Amino acid sequence: MRTSHRQSGFTLVEIAIVLVIIGLLLGGILKGQEMITQARIKNVINDFNGITAAYASYQDRYRAIPGDDARAATRWAGLPAAVPANGDGVLQGAYNANGTLPTPAAGEETNTFWWHLRLSGFIPGPTAGAGSGAQPTNAFGGKIGAANASIPTPALGLSGLVICSAGVPDKVAIAVDTQMDDQASASGSIRAMIGDSTTALVLQTAPNYVENGTNTYLVCKGV
Repeated sequence: MRTSHRQSGFTLVEIAIVLVIIGLLLGGILKGQEMITQARIKNVINDFNGITAAYASYQDRYRAIPGDDARAATRWAGLPAAVPANGDGVLQGAYNANGTLPTPAAGEETNTFWWHLRLSGFIPGPTAGAGSGAQPTNAFGGKIGAANASIPTPALGLSGLVICSAGVPDKVAIAVDTQMDDQASASGSIRAMIGDSTTALVLQTAPNYVENGTNTYLVCKGV
C-alpha cells in the first residue's frame, strides 16, 4: 500500500504577496527617513535666515549690534540689568564661548549677543538667569553661534559677522549650501569646515564637502 504525504509550503502567489509587503514597508521607511532629512535641512536654513533677520531688525531698531550694544544696560534696566558693551562695532569672542553662566559678563559679547536678542524679543529664550546668554542649538544638538570672522584671523575666508551652525551632517551641510549658495565649502557666503561645537574657526580654506556618512561640518554664513 502507498501512503501519500502532502507537502506544505508557500505558493508563488503567497511569496509574491510577502515580497510586495516587504517592499512597501522598506519604501515607507526610506521615504520617512528622507522626509526627516528634508525637515532638518529646512531647519538649518530657517535658523540662518531667522537669526539674520533678527540681527538686522535689532540694528534697525536700536542702531547697534546685539552683544556690542553700549546702551543695553540703560535700555533694559531690570534685574539683572543687561550687560553693556563698548559699542565699537565688533563682536568680541568665540562663536562657541561658554554661555551657561547665570549672567554673561562684560566682554563676553558673543554671549551677550544672544541675551540682547532675547531681551529685545527678536528670538525666544530665557532673558534672565542661566542660559540667558547661551547659544541656541540646531536640529542635531550643535551650537548656533555668532562671532566676528576676523578675530583673530579671517575664518574660512569670511569677514565681519558670521553665524555658524555646528555638527551638521555632511548630507545636510551640502544641501544647505546648495540651496542657499554655491554648493562649495570654500567660496560664497556659506562656507564650512569639518567640525562640531568644540571646533574653533580658523583661517584655512576648507576642502570641498565629502559625503561619507560620518563627516559633520561647522557651517558658517556671512551676515
